[in-house]
Amino acid sequence: MTTQQVLIAGQWQNAEAESQFQPMDPTRGEIIDTSYPVSSWSDCDAALSAAAEAFSQMQSVSKEKIAQFLEAYATAIEKNSQAIVDIAHQETGLAKSPRLSDVELPRTTNQLRQAAKAAREASWCMPTIDTQNNVRSMLQAIGPVAVFGPNNFPLAFGSASGGDFAAAIAAGNPVIIKAHPLHPGTTRYLAELAHQEAQNAGLPKACIQLIYAMSNESGLKLVSDKRIGATGFTGSRKAGLALKDAADKAGKLIFLELSSINPVVLLPGALEQRCSAIAEEFANSCVMAAGQLCTKPGLLFVPASETGDEFVQQAAQRFCDAPSGTLLDQYAAETIFNLTSELVASGADLLTKNYHEDSQRFCQANTLLSVTSKVFLSNQDIFQTEIFGNASLVIRYNDCEDVVRILEVLEGNLTGCIYSHTEGHDDKDYPRIEQAMTPKVGRLINDKMPTGVLVSAAMNHGGPFPASGHPGFTAVGLPASIKRFTALKCYDNVREQRLPDLLKNKK
Repeated sequence: MTTQQVLIAGQWQNAEAESQFQPMDPTRGEIIDTSYPVSSWSDCDAALSAAAEAFSQMQSVSKEKIAQFLEAYATAIEKNSQAIVDIAHQETGLAKSPRLSDVELPRTTNQLRQAAKAAREASWCMPTIDTQNNVRSMLQAIGPVAVFGPNNFPLAFGSASGGDFAAAIAAGNPVIIKAHPLHPGTTRYLAELAHQEAQNAGLPKACIQLIYAMSNESGLKLVSDKRIGATGFTGSRKAGLALKDAADKAGKLIFLELSSINPVVLLPGALEQRCSAIAEEFANSCVMAAGQLCTKPGLLFVPASETGDEFVQQAAQRFCDAPSGTLLDQYAAETIFNLTSELVASGADLLTKNYHEDSQRFCQANTLLSVTSKVFLSNQDIFQTEIFGNASLVIRYNDCEDVVRILEVLEGNLTGCIYSHTEGHDDKDYPRIEQAMTPKVGRLINDKMPTGVLVSAAMNHGGPFPASGHPGFTAVGLPASIKRFTALKCYDNVREQRLPDLLKNKK
């Protein structure tokens, strides 16, 4: 069996491998007959040196040329959409339609084209000119960027095509793609297209490189290496914090998306007005894509009332009736089962079954649990553990202050949502709850579930730790996301002809 090659310094070549691995087909529970290398440090070292040279070369590449590459790459993805969808489905089990072909792939190409537009406009550079003192400054590319993509979005957040990739390239940085081991073939296919279009556009040959996997030790060395400019990481809290610790000690930037339970508060008036509709929205949001979404509502506040009882019954029934989706890997079901069992042992009530249903594909029963506000507060660390998958926890609260007490002890989250009566019957409690929720989330939502992240210039896909590593930046939304991969450069008394064009005096 042939082992796939890595892309280093503009060439597809055999890796200096420590070992090999094979991905699995989650829908069949079978190994895919393709092998990928786990690169030694020598591969990483070579990629870093090539990226450093490419960064130097990219400083003379026009923003127009970078924009043309991003647009051509988006078009190439569309032309090869069927092949991309097929391999992504095989490696992740995500539905070909609508998930991959109708939602994620168009989102990916739209994001790349928005990055192209942002590269041309260059508003992210934030040029500032003090003519009186002849001091000028602007944001510029920071250096080689390593992108570690997640398991759940092989295209739209993938290391070879997602938001981090697009933002880093738009700023003028070369990218070292670190593939996720659950979908290395998808990443390779996209990297092939990106590399070809980059060469067609005249970009440096090492502006895009690909390594499939590396040891934990090599990963720590990579993000802290003196040649790296910054790193973008989406994944588990454990892995992300280890990388962050290494990068921080070396003074290197790393932008993380780690974990989020996305609290949703249902106020009494909202349930009195539209109980069944909200139950359906909640259940659909939790079981969609087997709950493997970073903005899945993992914590739901429901009033301890008769209407609240009715809501919980309806939601639990919808969880039971909905088919359980395919999970991304063979360990996910065991993890969900163990975490939900831990919640039950800590005082939560199990409202649905929580055992494995299918001996072939990777899956787990849709699981809903419930706990009182008093029990939640007695063991708050356990009850706000993220369960990445199709499980969610309901908190039965007594009054507004009950909700506030819990919100105040929550960790940071990507999103927080409040459902209220459309004619103002909950307006008395809303301000107090919003005031408590806002410091805990990056995006405040009203009257809709948090799943779904629009690619918009106004979007924030970030939040207080541990939702992300820094609350001041977003991973989605251009041009704002580009700023993560830039550095502020100042020009003091520099002659006009030596200044970047954006800092020259207007004529």
